[in-house]
Amino acid sequence: MPFKKDFVWGSATASYQVEGAAFEDGKGLNIWDTTSRKPNYTFEYNNGDTACDSYHRYKEDVAIMKEIGLKAYRYSVSWARVMPDGVGKVNQKGLDYYDRLTDELLSNGIEPYVTLFHWDLPYELYKKGGWLSPDMGKWFGEYAHVVSEKLKDRVTNFFTINEPQCIIGAGYVNGDHAPALKVSPREGLLGIHNTLLAHGNAHAAIKANVPSSRVGYAPATAVRIPARNAPESIEAARKETMRVYDDAWWSNTAWSDTIMYGKYPDEMLEKFGHIMPFVNDSDMKTIHTGLDFFAFNTYHGEIVDVNDKGEIYYVKRPDGYARTTMGWPVDESCLYWGAKFFYERYKKPIIISENGMATTDWVCRDGKVHDSMRTDYIERHLAYLKKAADEGVDVDGYFLWSLLDNFEWKLGYSQRFGIVHVDFETKKRTIKDSAYAYRNIILTNGENL
Repeated sequence: MPFKKDFVWGSATASYQVEGAAFEDGKGLNIWDTTSRKPNYTFEYNNGDTACDSYHRYKEDVAIMKEIGLKAYRYSVSWARVMPDGVGKVNQKGLDYYDRLTDELLSNGIEPYVTLFHWDLPYELYKKGGWLSPDMGKWFGEYAHVVSEKLKDRVTNFFTINEPQCIIGAGYVNGDHAPALKVSPREGLLGIHNTLLAHGNAHAAIKANVPSSRVGYAPATAVRIPARNAPESIEAARKETMRVYDDAWWSNTAWSDTIMYGKYPDEMLEKFGHIMPFVNDSDMKTIHTGLDFFAFNTYHGEIVDVNDKGEIYYVKRPDGYARTTMGWPVDESCLYWGAKFFYERYKKPIIISENGMATTDWVCRDGKVHDSMRTDYIERHLAYLKKAADEGVDVDGYFLWSLLDNFEWKLGYSQRFGIVHVDFETKKRTIKDSAYAYRNIILTNGENL
């Protein structure tokens, strides 16, 4: 049985990871332009100055998408390219790039899904406090208005923010991502609140410009997988997936419950209410936007079970378990359980906004890239997503991460997630075997998974 008739088959990228042209056509600095130049910060001192050069090669990339058979493309907009200072003056050349990219996609029958923010905060706003500033919501709303106003006649699907968990948890708390800070728990919670306000203001701006739009966001989700197909084990996995952790910024419900229900989870307020004095009814009204679809990014999960005393515990994987070159376990059931748990909770159509794997692949002597492990990964995960759909979960689409090998943040060019190989010296693209396998899945709408 295939996916539903209008299932969205796509792939995704992020602006800083693929565009390059870091200092061209009036673009302002962003925090990855600056943080990547910290001594010993990125792998082999890599940065995204040129990345995949998609800023100049977008037509080639769209032609590749068409050859693969993609129905949709999720791209992110570089805030600093459109508004070099983050607010105020608009850089027309930067905005025009996304205008051209959108037109090129549509002329090739590919639906644009626009993400407003994928981690590349304008450096000028970072200097003003970034995500810890009470003005962030206002700044982001202004930016969302500029982009959605430009694209309103052609784009109806928007993501406000990609993985806010990583923006705060990795960027501000543990220092793994730009701007590489290590703030206090109080400031981390403030970062959550300001990011949610930014989402709320962006949502309002998009809906004002594009009343018919569908708006969501793309959280990084921590999916818990039951160790056994038993009611008590499944319930343990559901509870752990929705629990508020001690490091609240990584919790699913800290973000999504607040957007959907207009209040922080009770468990979160019980744990952290004493250091969350900034919460007020006016803010919560802004944050409480709801979502037109529930998208989530997921690459793996953790296995949990419950003992005879009713205590939930985490299950150690067997020695030598399958893992990607990121060190992440390969467990395709994460898509099944994630889709089921989030659909049960939020009652919104499910979109997988990111899923994929990094592996070691290269151009072989025959001029091709034979990435059989990635093909297997894609087929395994989509089979489990289809299982969820067959059992009644309303699954709208799947965006494979990533279209291109690209700049993998702090890990530089050491990891390859793409279904298209990129030679980072020459920028030559080579379509991998996995891309052709994905094309066959798309052609049959997943019927043969």
